[in-house]
Amino acid sequence: MPSQLQFPYPAIVPTASRPSQAFTTPSGSADVTASAAGRSALERRARLTGRLAKLAAAGHLAPLARQISTLGGCAHPIRLTGHRTRLDSATGEVLDHFDSGRLPAGELLVRCGNRRVTRCPACSTVYRYDTYQLISAGLRGGKTVPTSVAAHPRVFATLTAPGFGPVHNQPDTGRCHCGHTHSDDDPLLGTPLDPDRYDYAGAVLWNAHAPALWARFTTHLRREIANAAGLTQRTLRHHATLSYAKVAEYQKRGQVHLHAVIRLDGPTGPTSPPPAWATSQLLDHAVRTAATRTRVLHEGQPRQSAGDAPRSQDADRDPRLMFRFGRQIDVRPIRGTDFTGDAPVTDRNVAAYIAKYATKGAETTIGTLDRRLRLLAELAQYDITDHARRIIHTAWHLATRPEHAHLRLRQWAHMLGFRGHFSTRTRHYSTTLAHLRAERTAWRTRQADAAAPAPVGPRTEQTAADSNLPVGGQPVTDRRGDRDDRSDLTAGHRAGHCADTAGQRGNADTTLVISHWQYAGTGLLPELAHLANLLEAKRPTRPDGRRPDGPGHSGRQPSDADRTGAVA
Repeated sequence: MPSQLQFPYPAIVPTASRPSQAFTTPSGSADVTASAAGRSALERRARLTGRLAKLAAAGHLAPLARQISTLGGCAHPIRLTGHRTRLDSATGEVLDHFDSGRLPAGELLVRCGNRRVTRCPACSTVYRYDTYQLISAGLRGGKTVPTSVAAHPRVFATLTAPGFGPVHNQPDTGRCHCGHTHSDDDPLLGTPLDPDRYDYAGAVLWNAHAPALWARFTTHLRREIANAAGLTQRTLRHHATLSYAKVAEYQKRGQVHLHAVIRLDGPTGPTSPPPAWATSQLLDHAVRTAATRTRVLHEGQPRQSAGDAPRSQDADRDPRLMFRFGRQIDVRPIRGTDFTGDAPVTDRNVAAYIAKYATKGAETTIGTLDRRLRLLAELAQYDITDHARRIIHTAWHLATRPEHAHLRLRQWAHMLGFRGHFSTRTRHYSTTLAHLRAERTAWRTRQADAAAPAPVGPRTEQTAADSNLPVGGQPVTDRRGDRDDRSDLTAGHRAGHCADTAGQRGNADTTLVISHWQYAGTGLLPELAHLANLLEAKRPTRPDGRRPDGPGHSGRQPSDADRTGAVA
């Protein structure tokens, strides 16, 4: 097989670079346009199928299918070219060498790793599973966290945004202010009753200051815990440690809610028991008091009259913009599943709830964008709601004012002004995503070694090249084990998992890895994308509609019974 696959046909011009249909397709009725579009799709599918038949006749289709199957259904894989060599640093002996030219496609294909479900459903599913494990470990233990944390006081807090005008909603009793009862899928939910009187500027600026509100809230929370315990903030760290994990959720009206798992540990973190005075009731009171007292002033706002700026709840008392949380503050103690039965707020429910929003953003809630805008004129080509369009326009125009320049609202207009991390946690709360990914890499490495124990030889090299594996059976990936660093890819190297030329493990302390990888592009060629779609369609499904092995997972999807087990 050649070192790099040469396709027996000319490359197809990407769709994005073709002339617009507005200049190539004459105007006509909608039925004629739809019929032409359907014929065009069928003709393109037939052309791609014919090219796959040519690859099959040349003997290239099976190796390509094996390489693409390792992506687990990734929608936009990253293509890399380069090489990696492992050396014994003591003797200088070359343990193995891998070159991307030996792969069927001539390039190394790695998963994009995007967390957004609208960008890549397969990678976002893996990210959601990892987030579940991370949150669950901080509630029940496991994954380097002692199981004793299940007895520590912990609460699930929800901090909301204030109101910026009446919107269509679903009240618990009665009807909406518009006089109608809205269904769950009603597109009017969250939209203003009177868009012309809705405070869009205040809504955008509140989203932009939400990260600062959360940072100030954590400071007030430690202060309130210390006051309740009769301690000072300086001495609190010698008695207890505050641990938390937070995620941001978008409401239908475009404002973010902050959901947080808050836990009290001993002075050294989860390994030490909390003091006797640390209870869930104390934590509940401290969270509510801290959220009520948290205030953030607009740093870039000069002193001016209240009528010259978007009004906030404290605008009548202070001429400067001031932001705070809404009045609806929900704090609930988290119970263990083993002794609460079907209670709604259990550790499993909380972990699943937070993991759900780890892959969702404003684009899945109110129908906005999942990528940045370079020019405001680009907004015309997207089919988004009018409410989201007005919020983005407001953020774009607020960025032109000098007092808002530090907020970088144009860069975060697609996020409706919210410019913080969607998920944050303290160092001592739980394990890390890097640790979970390292576990998965180690598991896959063991599976690959068990499936390919044959000694190295000409046949082994060919098999490794065909299956996207280097010599020795180790999978090629871009994960480093202790960090995700795309600027210095090591193609699967991880400490303690080095395969020598005999298929045995090398010593990580005496192994030197030299690698050089270059970015070649994102996404598959049209014919390879068509092949990936065919492979995805052939994968079996379970009665509930899910894949038995899940995107990016070897084996079955984790169930509630083994969520605390090793990540596969």
